[in-house]
Amino acid sequence: MTNPMIDGKRADSTRRRERVLKAIDAAAKNGGDITVSGLARAARVDRTFLYRHRDLLERVHAAANTPAEEGRVAAVSRASLQTDLANALERNKRLTARVRQLENRLSSQLGDAVWAESGLGAPVDIDQLQRRITLLEQEVAAKQDELDERTEELEAARAANRELTRSLNQRA
Repeated sequence: MTNPMIDGKRADSTRRRERVLKAIDAAAKNGGDITVSGLARAARVDRTFLYRHRDLLERVHAAANTPAEEGRVAAVSRASLQTDLANALERNKRLTARVRQLENRLSSQLGDAVWAESGLGAPVDIDQLQRRITLLEQEVAAKQDELDERTEELEAARAANRELTRSLNQRA
C-alpha cells in the first residue's frame, strides 16, 4: 500500500532531476551557461532544487570546471570572472569617490547660492567693492601725504613768523 501523494511527489522530483541532467548535458555540449541559475532556468526548476540535491549541484560544478572540448568555445574561467569582479569593484570605488566629490561641490555651490539669496552673505559684486576699497585707500594715503606736507609748511611758516616777531621786538 503506497500513498499516491508521496508517489506523485517522487515522480515529479524524478522528472525535474531528469530535466536538470539533460540541461547539464546540453550546456556542456553547446557551451551554454553552466551556472546554477542558468541550468535551473534551462531545466525549468527552482535553484533551491539544485541546492537540495547535492549530487546534482556537484555535477553542475564539475561541468563548469571541465575544460572546453575540441571545436567548442571555451567557457569563461573562474579566474577571469574574479578578475572582472575585482576590476568592477575597483571601478565602483572610483566612481563612488567621484560621486562624493561632485556631491560636495554641488552642496557647496548650492549653499553659496542660498547664502547669497538670503541677503546674509557677501554681495555678489564683492570684487568690484574690493577694487573700490583699494582705490579709496590709495586716495586716503595720497591725501595723508598731502596733509603732512602742508603741516610741515605751516610749521615752517609759524617758525618763520616767530623768528620775525622776535627780531622785530628786539629792534624796538
